[in-house]
Amino acid sequence: MSAFLPFEKGLAELEGQIAELRAKAQADEGLEIEEEIRQLEKRVEARLDEIYSRLTPWERCQIARHPGRPHSSDFASTLFEEFVPLAGDRAFAEDFAIIGGLVRFRGRSAVFIGQEKGRDTDSRIQRNFGMARPEGYRKAIRLMELADRFRLPVLTTIDTPGAYPGRGAEERGQAEAIARTVEKGLALGVPSIAVILGEGGSGGAVALATASRVLMSEHAVYSVISPEGCASILWRDTEKAETAAAALRLTANDLLRFGVIDRIVKEPRGGAHRDSERALQIIGDALEEEFETLEGTEPEDVRRSRRAKFLAMGTVAM
Repeated sequence: MSAFLPFEKGLAELEGQIAELRAKAQADEGLEIEEEIRQLEKRVEARLDEIYSRLTPWERCQIARHPGRPHSSDFASTLFEEFVPLAGDRAFAEDFAIIGGLVRFRGRSAVFIGQEKGRDTDSRIQRNFGMARPEGYRKAIRLMELADRFRLPVLTTIDTPGAYPGRGAEERGQAEAIARTVEKGLALGVPSIAVILGEGGSGGAVALATASRVLMSEHAVYSVISPEGCASILWRDTEKAETAAAALRLTANDLLRFGVIDRIVKEPRGGAHRDSERALQIIGDALEEEFETLEGTEPEDVRRSRRAKFLAMGTVAM
């Protein structure tokens, strides 16, 4: 853990004590402090269980944005046996906010498309903090068309505050590119699975989440607008972001209840940022189950089922 969230009070001190004791044990092999370390570790686990059993929507937003959470790029190094990256939209430029290519996942060939925020200052600037431009969404469309042509399932990962709202992106048709991506996602004749890893913001996230099955990490968030943006519009005060987060119903439990997502993927104790590798393995197991369920479905049935799923969203029983 490199960073503690504001509501994780006391954890930093406890884990600091554990690290200090382990350092002493290494320096003096005769020092017997294993039991003391175990007791401290139990206190950390108990504190984590207490904190994470009563998270507010705003606290989940903070977890979803934690830099230590699994990134789309981690799939290539952890979950895929092979990854052949493909670049460019063949029209304007390469957009580093979206990565993609041909992959082999647990023996299955697939097409992968993921939003990538970057990890350090340089990579975040290069990847525009995960905010794709039109060329990024047009690259996604190109990869979806490739998947359709070769009958390969599509896997997408979502982690973005939203599509880039800059002038250049608007001049090159940002809204049209997002709409075309949604259209292509609905028209795919192959099964598609989307995983919301961290932050799923606005149409920038929906563009890659128009899938046969939408999975969402336990502490991820998914919303039409960020809490800060909502607070700025409604109250002209970003300090009310916590109130906005509660009103937006952006947590995994809310969205599963509303039928916006299909499955919640559990995270390790204390969130995926505390054990990124374990979190990825859990996601991998869930993906394998979903792929097995979707295998062998005829193209027209795939399209019909996906369209019915999205048309049903927002329906109110009278």
